[in-house]
Amino acid sequence: MSDKRPNPDELLARVAREEARTQRGKLKIFFGYAAGVGKTYAMLEAARREKAAGVDVVAGYVESHERAETEALLNGLEQLPFKQVEYRNVALREFDLDAALARKPTLLLVDELAHTNAEGCRHAKRWQDVEELQAAGIEVWTTLNVQHLESLNDVIAQITGVVVRETVPDTVLERADELELIDLTPEELEERLQAGKVYRNAQAERALGHFFQKTKLAALRELSMRQSADRLRRDVEQARTGAAPWATNERLLVCISPSPTTPRLIRTAKRMAQAMGAEWLAVCVDRQGAVPTPAAVRERLSSHFHLAEQLGAETHTLVGEGVAQTILEYARTRNVTKIIVGKTAQPWWRRWWDGAVVDELLEHSGDIDVYVIRGEAETTPRPLKAPAVPRAVAWPPYAWAALVIALCVLVSVGFRSLGLAEGNIVMVFLLGVVVTATRLGRGPAIFASIAGVLTFDFVFVPPQLSFTVHDAQYVLTFAVMLAVGLLISTLTARLRDQLKVSQQQELRTASLYRLTKQLGEVSGIEFLLQSASAQLRGIFGGEVALYLREAKTTLRLRTGQTTSLAKLPVNDVVAQWVADREQPAGLGTDTLPNATGLFLPLAGSRRVLGVLAIRPEPLDRLQDPEQRRLLESCASLIALSLERDQSILEAHEAQVSARTEQLRSSLLSSVSHDLRTPLATIAGAGASLLERDSTPGNRELLQSIVEEASRLTRLVENLLDMTRLESGALGLNRQWHVLEEIVGSARHVLRRELAGRKVRVSIPAEFPLIHVDGVLLEQVFINLLENATRYTPAGSELTLAARVGDTAVEIEVGDEGPGLPAGDEGRIFDKFYRGKRESPDGRRGVGLGLAICKAVLQVHGGSIAASNRPGGGASFTLSLPRESPPQVALDE
Repeated sequence: MSDKRPNPDELLARVAREEARTQRGKLKIFFGYAAGVGKTYAMLEAARREKAAGVDVVAGYVESHERAETEALLNGLEQLPFKQVEYRNVALREFDLDAALARKPTLLLVDELAHTNAEGCRHAKRWQDVEELQAAGIEVWTTLNVQHLESLNDVIAQITGVVVRETVPDTVLERADELELIDLTPEELEERLQAGKVYRNAQAERALGHFFQKTKLAALRELSMRQSADRLRRDVEQARTGAAPWATNERLLVCISPSPTTPRLIRTAKRMAQAMGAEWLAVCVDRQGAVPTPAAVRERLSSHFHLAEQLGAETHTLVGEGVAQTILEYARTRNVTKIIVGKTAQPWWRRWWDGAVVDELLEHSGDIDVYVIRGEAETTPRPLKAPAVPRAVAWPPYAWAALVIALCVLVSVGFRSLGLAEGNIVMVFLLGVVVTATRLGRGPAIFASIAGVLTFDFVFVPPQLSFTVHDAQYVLTFAVMLAVGLLISTLTARLRDQLKVSQQQELRTASLYRLTKQLGEVSGIEFLLQSASAQLRGIFGGEVALYLREAKTTLRLRTGQTTSLAKLPVNDVVAQWVADREQPAGLGTDTLPNATGLFLPLAGSRRVLGVLAIRPEPLDRLQDPEQRRLLESCASLIALSLERDQSILEAHEAQVSARTEQLRSSLLSSVSHDLRTPLATIAGAGASLLERDSTPGNRELLQSIVEEASRLTRLVENLLDMTRLESGALGLNRQWHVLEEIVGSARHVLRRELAGRKVRVSIPAEFPLIHVDGVLLEQVFINLLENATRYTPAGSELTLAARVGDTAVEIEVGDEGPGLPAGDEGRIFDKFYRGKRESPDGRRGVGLGLAICKAVLQVHGGSIAASNRPGGGASFTLSLPRESPPQVALDE
């Protein structure tokens, strides 16, 4: 009869969670898959209902995006004033956390959970503000899109092509008290976008051409629904604690045994799970509390587990006295709805003695369905092996058992001489059986039980020194004595085996703890690898080698160079295959079995960092599924430690780079300001002298002074523009301009440089007005044309052609020079990058002109790309968003 009482540890944990929740404010997240699905609108509607019910509701930060329907819902709600934060000479509106804590309403609305706060705020992220509000006992409602979840960052980038920088840890979503999915079909969202209800017209057109494509929206919608479904499943699991399984989702469990009919059972379970779209588990019950002793049984069971894992099952080895009871208890904890078991082929007396597993499952399964499958033995070809050598029986334990019985006889003879009753003598023999079972195991204990009964009959039962029994009452004594001895020996041996399993589990836990502690205490790739290798050798024995990625695809052996794993070239091939496929291979697997070790991928959260190769001692050690899981856990710990170390190094390098860039920008800014005045003075003085002095030699010198001063002035202006662009202090003065005027102004500035060159300008008559900052775009053309004149032969032709696209306008600036070096097409837009080729006059720029072009185009929402022309020369293509010019009302 199974114990139906709830687990006290689970009850205590549940009470602790409930108590912690009562002390913190609740968190409700309105969850969606993209901007515009109506998260903020739904939150405000629900908030107004709460306010109507008498709840103290305050809008801490709500971003209306100038949507009239959203602003209408804000009317009537108390709103906290925004906090003004100065950041790079720009006033930003941020959520005022201190004002919210001082007001302390019952319910606070805080929009955009993934928002990054400006520098100067107490927390870097808004979700951290929300956690502080919850800690103060304030209930918070907020909004979140699926693309802002940290674990989905790489998936979102793969789907949309956009790397989302503002992310929220998944634990925030998991700890939320309530999650409400706000859903809208992609077709309806596109209609809202085209109607201007999400973004303004220009932004809406760009969004429809990039992020808001129907296929991408459908994929994002599926991700949001999966996240919501996972949350519902966890809620059901928590609510179901202590109850019978709830069939909210099918989950199958197949019972595995060493029987040769098990493979068919596993494949049947796989087909059923696939047909139902359900998860499935494969479990084996160890009644003795230890792995089966015979090697053939252990090998067969391991192959069954391997087959189940290959087919996608989650495998476990359970320890328990009764097979059916252990399976049912585990099934209820995992919310299993169906159990698949093979039809028992045991003789009737065995089923009567041990109890048929199928009958017990059917009798006590309750709401769980039980499927009984008739299995058939499968014959699998086995490799030829040498004839097995009969294993010698271990006689020493039985000799010790005989010695214990002999000692019991001597003690009993002494008791008999003292006149003690035969019942006391029986206890002495039972004590000997207990000692034998405890120290020597099951077989010697059974031998001691039988030997004890026979010795008691032979020495102490009349007629003595004979196995003949005259009194029939002694037959019952013998039977009870034998039964009690066998029962004591069985139970004691079982406890001994269970103790052995507990010790093994404690050893595995201690091994993982040591590995975790050791990896947490060291830093640096070399120290981490050496420490991990030493720990793995201590746990599994044998040889260990670790490979790490040196580039995107190349592996390099970092530890274990002297092992046999490193000496065979085939192992390098196996390691590379494992890193590329992210799957285990080698010894003990069906993939590349010629390798001399087992190879496991070191999979981090973003990519595979390397490969772990191990050749355990003995070789069949990893056939035990528990040992295999221990090794996989160790590999995961090593991968996470390596990733942590790399993240720390990257963060340090990024910090140093940021400080260096800040120092360089400050230096350039200060130097540029100090140079403007003397350069202007030099240029003005040179121009004045050039007008007055008519001496040919002096005029050439003065002309050079004026030209070089002008060039240096443009260089200083470029430095200042780059500094302002990076700091965000350069505001755009957008106006509607005619492209011909901007190009003409740039050509006038460079009239000296363009002298003697033909500039072919091709702009269609129907080319629209462009909404840009004319001064900045003129500087772009000045930089491109000046760059072309510097690196192309004198007298060569320059071209400027414009064309109109559906969503953008493109302007191409080309030349007839030597073109761009291979591989420099993208790098030439980096700051301070100078190409390998020199100009004909030997002068080289500082590498800011093209970087400024790229920055200006990005500020306008456009882009710039460089390429080589098929007929020779370089081509720079500018792309700007196409916008509709305002309609001018004409007086009739």
